[in-house]
Amino acid sequence: MATRAGRVAGGGLLAVSFLVVASVWGLGSVTGAPVRSLDAAPRHHLLGRSVLGRAIVATEIGDPGSRLKVLVIGAIHGNETAGIAVARHLAEGIAPRNADLWIVNNLNPDGAAQGTRQNARAVDLNRNFPFRWEPIEALGSVHYSGPGPLSEPEARAAKALIDRLRPTITIWYHQPLGLVDLSGGSPLLVRRYAHLAGVRVRRLARYPGSASRWQNHRFPGTTAFVVELPAGTLSPAVVERHSRAVRALANSLAHLRRPRRASWQGSGSTSVWSYGASGVSGSSERRRQG
Repeated sequence: MATRAGRVAGGGLLAVSFLVVASVWGLGSVTGAPVRSLDAAPRHHLLGRSVLGRAIVATEIGDPGSRLKVLVIGAIHGNETAGIAVARHLAEGIAPRNADLWIVNNLNPDGAAQGTRQNARAVDLNRNFPFRWEPIEALGSVHYSGPGPLSEPEARAAKALIDRLRPTITIWYHQPLGLVDLSGGSPLLVRRYAHLAGVRVRRLARYPGSASRWQNHRFPGTTAFVVELPAGTLSPAVVERHSRAVRALANSLAHLRRPRRASWQGSGSTSVWSYGASGVSGSSERRRQG
């Protein structure tokens, strides 16, 4: 009887161990249903307020104790809001494993309410960050960079969050070109995202005071890049594809923290990543930023 009880207890222990391993590695439940991360309950953070007092909120899902921080900004221009659907889909979905994912649906709520690129003070927020800021055009012009760097509360809220998190990856959604920009940081990560999302990669012009350029300069070893979504409203399939690309990229980096090196196969060739304390290494685009 004792022997049989021991076998039953041992079998139960094995079953519990299997379920724990399945949960951590995303193998699904015994019924085939996806397993949600134990740390996936959303946490909401007020980052600040817009010029007109609208709340700017970040949603955090995943493992808050993870050193792997991923930040997604759904919109920075009020007339380029398709990324908000991707951000919301991410916040409502399964959290990445072993990563801390922060999602800002909309950094420019006043511009979105007015249907304008700029914020309520007619400043282009993506020209208002402090790296190589310069006066661009004049008040009333579409790319007006403001009276000075970080003059706008929305840009200051984003900077404060990024300074606090120092995210390994930051994705800034824009429209309407339908591509991924080699914005700086690790081109391997940028190309990996493009491969996962099924979009082309291009290198766009560099502008003074842009958010991704400031990040890549301020935090070497991290990667901030721009995803240009297509014009108009995204179909559910496109929203799903981009949100899945974010989660897959985060999960890939989380697994690279176990072995020191790993590789992925994409576009007919194998690229090797190495993940260390400073992030992902590879041939860098930073030298081109000038």
